[in-house]
Formats: sequence, structure tokens, C-alpha cells
Amino acid sequence: MHAQPMDTAPESQRQLHKFGGSSLASPDCYRRVVDVLTGHAKAHDLIVVSAAGKTTNQLIAWLAQLGKDGRLAHETLQGVRAFQQDLIENLINGDHKQQLVDALSADIATIASLGETALSDSVQADVQGFGEVWSARLLAALLNQQCRQAVMLDSRHCLRAERAAQPEVDRGASWPLLRQQLSQHTQSHVVITGFMAQNQAGETVLLGRNGSDYSATVLGALAGVRRVTIWSDVAGVYSADPRHVENACLLPLIRLDEAGELARLAAPVLHSRTLQPVAQSATDLTLRCTQAPDSGSTHIERVLATGRGAKIITSLDDVCLLQFDVARGQDFQAIKQELSRILSQLKVQPLATDYQDDQYRILLAFTAEVVASVMAQIQDAGLSAELKLREGFNMVAAVGAGVVNNPVHCHGFYQQLKSQPVEFISESASGLSMVAILRQVHTPALVASLHDALFQAQRRIGLVLVGKGNIGARWLSLFAEQKSHLEKRHGKEVSLISVVDSRNQWLDFAGIDPMQIRDDFDDNGTPYFDDEWLTRLLNHPYDDVVILDVTANTSLAALYPRLAEHGFHLISANKEAGAAPAEQYHAIQHAFAKTGRHWLYNATVGAGLPINYAVQDLRESGDHILALSGIFSGTLSWLFLQFTGEVPFSALLEQAWQQGLTEPDPRDDLSGADVVRKLVILAREAGLSLEPEQVKVESLIPPALQSLSLDAFLDNAHQMDACLQERLEKAQQDRAVLRYVARLEANGNAQVSLETLPSEHPLAHLLPCDNVFAIESQWYRENPLVIRGPGAGRDVTAGAIQSDLNRLIGRLH
Repeated sequence: MHAQPMDTAPESQRQLHKFGGSSLASPDCYRRVVDVLTGHAKAHDLIVVSAAGKTTNQLIAWLAQLGKDGRLAHETLQGVRAFQQDLIENLINGDHKQQLVDALSADIATIASLGETALSDSVQADVQGFGEVWSARLLAALLNQQCRQAVMLDSRHCLRAERAAQPEVDRGASWPLLRQQLSQHTQSHVVITGFMAQNQAGETVLLGRNGSDYSATVLGALAGVRRVTIWSDVAGVYSADPRHVENACLLPLIRLDEAGELARLAAPVLHSRTLQPVAQSATDLTLRCTQAPDSGSTHIERVLATGRGAKIITSLDDVCLLQFDVARGQDFQAIKQELSRILSQLKVQPLATDYQDDQYRILLAFTAEVVASVMAQIQDAGLSAELKLREGFNMVAAVGAGVVNNPVHCHGFYQQLKSQPVEFISESASGLSMVAILRQVHTPALVASLHDALFQAQRRIGLVLVGKGNIGARWLSLFAEQKSHLEKRHGKEVSLISVVDSRNQWLDFAGIDPMQIRDDFDDNGTPYFDDEWLTRLLNHPYDDVVILDVTANTSLAALYPRLAEHGFHLISANKEAGAAPAEQYHAIQHAFAKTGRHWLYNATVGAGLPINYAVQDLRESGDHILALSGIFSGTLSWLFLQFTGEVPFSALLEQAWQQGLTEPDPRDDLSGADVVRKLVILAREAGLSLEPEQVKVESLIPPALQSLSLDAFLDNAHQMDACLQERLEKAQQDRAVLRYVARLEANGNAQVSLETLPSEHPLAHLLPCDNVFAIESQWYRENPLVIRGPGAGRDVTAGAIQSDLNRLIGRLH
């Protein structure tokens, strides 16, 4: 029976974080877990823990030693006590320390007394479950000590399961129990023991291999959490074992069925039971590294996009074969069907299968861990075939949706194996893997050669242009000119795959000629609603996809975290995200950092000037930026250089708008809003804290023109002329000029305004459209670092986009 997840409001919906034994193996590990929760968890998120370090293994050893060597058993139990007490002594202060030590002493006494009874399955389960209890109790106490309210919950109070080889949680019986427990603690962490449930007789039931991960996803699904994050000592799923393959890369996304195939092939990252609750609920699953929480992650993607081939090379040693030889007179096809039925009834899947019809032979590959049990159960079923166990084999596999239909990957797989001692090669029925069973090979070397053969082909990069106006159109021309040079320089295939405007999307995964956009977009574009254009991209066949945002769209900027979560890179000329409220800005930065995606935005400030990179270089070299100032608007620079009184200001504005020198709505320039955004972006890049509302702004727009439509504003822009003409004449009388200047002082004061500057001032002598950025830092205090050049226009802005694209492609490995 499947239970309904709890009703939880989206804004308060919890997440669940699971920490394994290696994440809790020492006092420093516990402290690191607290740091992870502080940085990545909300105050009411759920937590599931395993036993710390090797605690469970030691308790199992104690059980085995009881009947053989009482002295050794005593030493083992005292070693467990010493390890747990050392954790308490190093982590907990005050009266709480003694309370935990007393509770530990009572538990050790209980375990010792259980050792004097008959070691039934129930008693052994009770003993093995103490490790999780100690972890949950200690972590809850440590969180409370760090002022993060937390309570411990023994999973036996809320999970129900009956004893079996692989116990399954009864979700129907467990859901109301969990709901009752969690309803009492809606505003605090609940630290839950993994690995354990309770049966109808009130006995402890252990959930078996990978039981803690399984209990985490079950609890997450029952609680209706938005996401389960499994924290361990690796960041997620790699294209191969990074310990043996130097250029293995972390995969930010894999499909749910690909994760299931890895689990079927006994990959150590995931177990098939862990994935079952995810597949049967709306809960997302993410894998991350406790030791480097911001180094990237793997998100298990529910969308079953069209696969394009192998993503992962995996291997396994200690593989065994069950060989079935069928007598010639028997119906071989009937024996095959009967064997399939038996395996289905036993709920076991072989790693690989080889049907040799001409020899009346069947070969099934299993892990050494399960082969004896499977062999015994098949023998009990009375199959009409001679059964033989063969040991000493290895397995290598290429895993990924569509791998069996990818001719390049299939050819590379077979070519690398042609000189190896292959027993057989099989393709999974799902089409998700190609598996080779071999006789005694050095698998790390073979995996490395397969990885190179399959994944070192030319990387394919797809580009999506959002916004095809002035800047977008100019970039299309520039990309058409630079495409072959870009591909040759980086050794990668780069294709334009989609162009999106405010209403329609042209999408073609085969690639679009950028020079056809102007004439053919209307014929090829299809309407979309809301973020439907983004959903259409999810089944792309490219290694990487880069979104180019050349709009000024606030709603698109709000989608940036989702772009990262879907594995897309981003290049932005859109200033809205960079100048958003700090919480939103940092959420976007965090989304790209945790998925290992790139967000470049040099075009948001200074068009093609390398101002953002200059600021980054100063900070990375150890300098400390104190203040920023200058002319940040190429539009206003052009306008006030041209504004000599001979031509009305409104006529100059119309000319600038027609030439694409202004924002789509020139009031964004005239209000100072665009300058404010640039000042905020640059300040944040410099490590200075600045919110848009902290900037004192002088707008050049008369109140009567602020709320008009764009066309009405342009028709009535002459209403600005008299006021600005008066200010110009007054400045000219003083032999001065008008310049629109941005300043962020060392004391934190920030303003953007129209200033009257002496004619000899450095900001007075500019060329049309020039930006000037003056950076005052510890190293450039007396003589500020000045960067000057064109800061407006479609050419330089499109060039900045192309420069960022070139830089981003160079980072993709």
C-alpha cells in the first residue's frame, strides 16, 4: 500500500538530509555536518543518520565473538564505548555532556545483558541498531548546542516493516505514525535514525544493505519533502571512478532510469531500493559531498529525455557465473521462460545474461554476495538443467540511455574489448547499458581505456539565444563569422539550437544557421506560454547547453536557478539578476555553484570592457576594493557629450534610441535605474555590500512622463528639454560640463546623479559612448585604477557576449 505524502505548504516544505557513517566518523566530521546544515538546510529540515564510522561493523563483530572468545568480545564492546565517548567528550559541553555519557553507559550495559541471552534475530537487530541511536542523539545535542533547535526521533516509532531478506517498509502503516511524530516538531530539525523499522510484534527490523539510504528516501517520500540529499564522501555520480580515471567528470544530472541501471549493476553510489521511493513519489534526489559541499552535485532527473549514449563506465570485481546446460532433447525456449519466471519470483536481476541457443547453454552473472542464495533458490525450484557455479570474473559496463543505439559508443566499446579475455557481452533489455563479463582482468586500466575511447570525442555544445533584438541580431552575425574559429580553437562543435523572443521559439536540435534567423524566424517559430520554451530544451542531445540572455526581462532572470538545476550554463547581458535583492542574487550564485554550471555576465557592466574581470583579478590577487566611481552609462555619456545646446536633448535621445544605444525603453537609462544596476553588480563583484534601494538616485524623467507608454513617452520627450537646457547653460557659464556620474564611497554612501564638472576634470574629456570606471583599492588608493572605453552599442555588447562565450567554452572539460 502506498501512502499519500503529508500536506505541506510549498513555502514551508521541508527537505531531508541524510548523512552516512563516513560523514560522522570523527568529531571534525560531526562539526562539518553542522556546517553543511547551517549553509544548506532550513531550520525545520529533516535529518537521517547512519551509525558513526565503523560502529555497526564493530557491533556485528561483537555478536560473532560472543560464543567464541568472551575476552575478545569484551574488548570489542569497550572499544565501541571508547569511540562513542570520545565523540561526546570532544563535541558536547556542560551538563549535556554528562547526560549523553550516562545514556551511553546505560546502552552499553543493555548490550552486555543482551549478550547473555539467546542471540535471536530480534536481539541481534536490537544490538546492531544502537549505532544509529547514538548518532542521532549526539547530532541532535550538537545542533542544539549550536542554537539550531533539534530533536531525536527513533525510526522504530514511525516505520513499520516485517523481517525478510530485503525488508520493505509498509508505507500505509508508517505514514500516520510519521505524521503524528512530525506534527509535534514543525519548527525544528528532526534527527531520525536510519537503517531500522519495527514489525507488528514490536521487534527491531533492520532494513538491510544500504538500509539507511533506503530509509531516508522512504521517510522523505512519506513526509512529502521536496528533496532528499544524500551526503557522503563523494560529490555524486562520476563518468568513471575518479580514483582510477584522472579525467572522470562529475555528472550534474542523470536520469532516474540510468541511476536504477547503475544500482542494478551494483555501483556503490546508489542501491535500487533507495530509488524506489523516489520513483513512486514527487521527491527529488540529489547526491553531494560533505567534505566539499559546494564542489558540485548529481541530481537524479525525473524527465526521461531522449538518451544519446553512454555517460558512465562502471566496473565490478568478484563476479560469478551460473551456467545452465540444457539437455538436447528438451525445449530450450521453455527452459528460458521458466528461468525468467523463477528470477522474477525471486525478485533478483542478473548483472548480465547470455543465451547460447546453439549450445543449449544459459549464463547468468551475479555478484559474489548474492550468487549462493540465488543458486540455492533456483535449485529448490527444480529447473530442468544442469547448474554449475563459475567464479573469478570481472564486469565492465557502459551505462546511459540510448547507448545501445549509439554507433560510436558501441564501436568504441567492442574495439577496446577485442583483445581482452571476454566471456560474453550483452545489452540490457532496457537499452540502458552494454555489459561485458571477462576472465580476470585489471579493471581500472580497462575502465580508463574505455572512458577515453567513448568520451574523448569532440564535445558538442548547443547555444540558445533569448532575445533577437538589436544586440541579439548583432551577436547572430558575429557568431556566424566566428563559429569555425571558435570550434577550431577549442576542439568542440558549437551549434545554435534555439532562438527565443517574447512570444515564439525556433528550436532545431540539428542546428540553425544564424544568418537565417532574420528572414525565417516567423515561419519556423512556434508559440510558447510561460516557461514552456525551457521545458522544450530538456531533451537536448548535447554535452552542454549555454543560454545567452540578451533581454532586460525580470521574469527570465527569476528563472536563472532553474537553468542551473537543469544543467544549463548561462551568459547574461541582462542586469536584472545581478542587481536583484541580495537574497535572490546569492540564491542564483549558489544554484550555479552547487550544480557546477557557469554564469558569466561581463556584458552587464561596461558592455565589452573587461571591468568585471579586472575586479575579480584584483580580489583574487589579494587586493581589497574600497570605492568605485565613474560614468557607467554609455548611453548617457553619448547624450551629454552630444548635448551642446544646438540640438534639443529629446532629439538626441530619439537618435540614440534609433541607433540601439539605449535600453529598449530609454527611461531605464534616464531614470538612473540602469546605472544603479551596474553599480550594484560591480559593487558585489568587488565584495562590497550594496542593495539597489541604498543608492541615492537622480532621475532625469519628469513625473508626467514616467507612466506613459513607450511611444507616448517618445512623443512627449520634448518636455525634458527646457530643464536640461537651463542646467547646460548654467554649466557653460561656469566653463563646466554635465556628466551623469555613479559613486560608491569608502564609507558606503552610494549615489548616481547628473553632476556639473570642471572642464579639466578627467570625466569631462571623453569620446561618445565612453564609460569610465575608477577603482580605489588598497593598492590603488592614491592613484585609482581607471578602465575606459566604449560602454554602449550593439557591436561592443555583442562582442562582450561572444567574449564570455569563448571564455566559458574554454572552461568546459
